[in-house]
Amino acid sequence: MRITSSVVIFRANKDDLSKVISSVVNSRIEMLYIVDNSPHSEDAVRILAANPKTEYIFGQGNVGYGAGHNIAIKKAMSEGAEYHIVLNPDVEFKADVIEKMLMYADGHKETGLIMPKIFFPDGRIQYLCKLLPAPLDWILRRFAPSISAVRKRNEKFELRGSGYNKIMNVPYLSGCFMFFRTDVLRDVGLFDEKIFMYGEDTDITRRIHRKYQTVFFPDVSIIHKFNRKSYSNLHLLYIHIKSAIYYFNKWGWFFDSERGKINRKVLIEIFGNAGGKTDIKARV
Repeated sequence: MRITSSVVIFRANKDDLSKVISSVVNSRIEMLYIVDNSPHSEDAVRILAANPKTEYIFGQGNVGYGAGHNIAIKKAMSEGAEYHIVLNPDVEFKADVIEKMLMYADGHKETGLIMPKIFFPDGRIQYLCKLLPAPLDWILRRFAPSISAVRKRNEKFELRGSGYNKIMNVPYLSGCFMFFRTDVLRDVGLFDEKIFMYGEDTDITRRIHRKYQTVFFPDVSIIHKFNRKSYSNLHLLYIHIKSAIYYFNKWGWFFDSERGKINRKVLIEIFGNAGGKTDIKARV
């Protein structure tokens, strides 16, 4: 198979799952692996997954988001997939999205990962292109987002000054839609299974970005509901914090020279300066 995809679900929202399955079935994607981490397999989910372009995987237990996708990615690799797309179960997209991303990937062999432009259902853009995070970025975004200084820091962190209207090589792309070249995954490794959920996208994008292009591709767009459940669920907040601690233990807390070098390089490439300030004259 040339191109495959996967979603990992846990007590799935059936309406959302139906939309992502429909998006895949009507596209160039040849297979969607539905990895169900739920404690019980529901008949409604099995019925939704009963399609020649889907394969339902159940029985592994709640192994986590990244580990669930790894099950599907290994299967896709064993079946010869050149590309694999990791999807959240709350996204939807038109068929031409895959066609255009496939054409870009085929023409840019240095690219290991691609993310499209992403919108909320109401049409608002989601700012999901980010620099590599320092501990303060995640802490302040989560617990003090309304403070003026935090908002300004966040605008730089999310590269908002870029306008999100050009192709960019970004070191941290969202896990809601990740278009991978499978040979690159063989080279740098799959999702880090020590991260149960949250932050696995940061980690894998960073590992790929070291050796390949990790590209924001605004020529196509998708819809993502973006529930942010960890903002309302204490257990998920605990998981989020635990994942952040693991990530910074792995890569470095306040002493991470690679983070600084990568972020400065990205800011200069996008803005022409390391401060992340938009050159208005240059953009006019």
